[in-house]
Amino acid sequence: MVEANPLPAFAAVIVAAGKGLRAGQPLPKQFAPWRGKAVLRHSAEALAVSGASPIVVAIPEGADEIAAQILAGIDGVRLVTGADTRQGSVRMALEELESSAPQFVLIHDAARPDLPGAVIERLLQALQRHPGAIPVLPVVDSLAVEEQGLMTGSAPREALRRVQTPQAFRYEAILAAHRSWPGGADAGDDAQVLRAAGMAVKLVPGDEALRKLTFAEDFMDDLPLIRIGTGYDVHRLAEGEELWLCGVRIDHSMGLAGHSDADVAIHAAVDAILGAVALGDIGQHFPPSDPQWRGASSDRFLAHALHLAAQAGYRLGNLDVTIICEAPKIGPHRDEMRRKLAEIAGVNMGCISVKATTTERLGFAGRREGIAAQAAACMIRQAR
Repeated sequence: MVEANPLPAFAAVIVAAGKGLRAGQPLPKQFAPWRGKAVLRHSAEALAVSGASPIVVAIPEGADEIAAQILAGIDGVRLVTGADTRQGSVRMALEELESSAPQFVLIHDAARPDLPGAVIERLLQALQRHPGAIPVLPVVDSLAVEEQGLMTGSAPREALRRVQTPQAFRYEAILAAHRSWPGGADAGDDAQVLRAAGMAVKLVPGDEALRKLTFAEDFMDDLPLIRIGTGYDVHRLAEGEELWLCGVRIDHSMGLAGHSDADVAIHAAVDAILGAVALGDIGQHFPPSDPQWRGASSDRFLAHALHLAAQAGYRLGNLDVTIICEAPKIGPHRDEMRRKLAEIAGVNMGCISVKATTTERLGFAGRREGIAAQAAACMIRQAR
């Protein structure tokens, strides 16, 4: 069995000194959580696993403590305070590496947390013959030149590439290129700095996983496409009460007692929806101790739960409700119940299922002391 050639030794720079305000997070996006850990830690771990050492991270002024916490346990990490521009931050990080004198260095944006090891391997292989290498992807859409909102021309997409990071360089070459930069306007990236110094940059295949987190919507990918929740509720039967099930009033000798209209089926559905998107339960949002919910129609609860789910980025895929009782018979009202739930939820009736069963006269439902309901909700992440 032939063993793969080990990767050559290399250092890394992670640029994490920006403000990251467009991402809409409560702190700079490089420090915000994404897929279970801070954005910055993802790429730092990926570089460390591939053998990068040291790893110099350029951070905002005053961010030493939070950066140290995020990067704790990763060997070889050094922190430097970045400059006002990306180019300036990279220059400071490269100067920090001078005492280590690495042969190769990868310069990566912290906002690209999903860093495949295969891309790192391709970049390092390219450095065996070239002073610089960058990962790129083809442009698949047609391109238009715009001026004042009007199309004034087109560009040949065949000759254009989308540039990603990390960008890889022979350390001495990129350090010299940054030191010799003539000043004035900042370069778009480090590859342009190297080219301005008269050196070639090799293009290698990038990866769609290396997309940059820029806007608040990008952090939605931290959430699963589909989430499932379940709910269960019970209310006792009492004389003199109205019987509401799935938003439909049913004539019966007894009704359900509760703080609201005691619609046990909708209450189970509300808990299923809230549970799917991890937003608590019906008691948190509509506490029985609050007098405003006394006698309230439960369709308000369902509508509000769906609104909260939408704010969290999810819509209802389907809802399955099972009513557990000896009486009344649910079959004659099933379609009306489905229509009502579909109307409240704003979905096609085909997305709503209502079923009924008995307990074979066992337990409180079998003794006709109360009615129970359980529900399952499938919530689907909304398209951006």
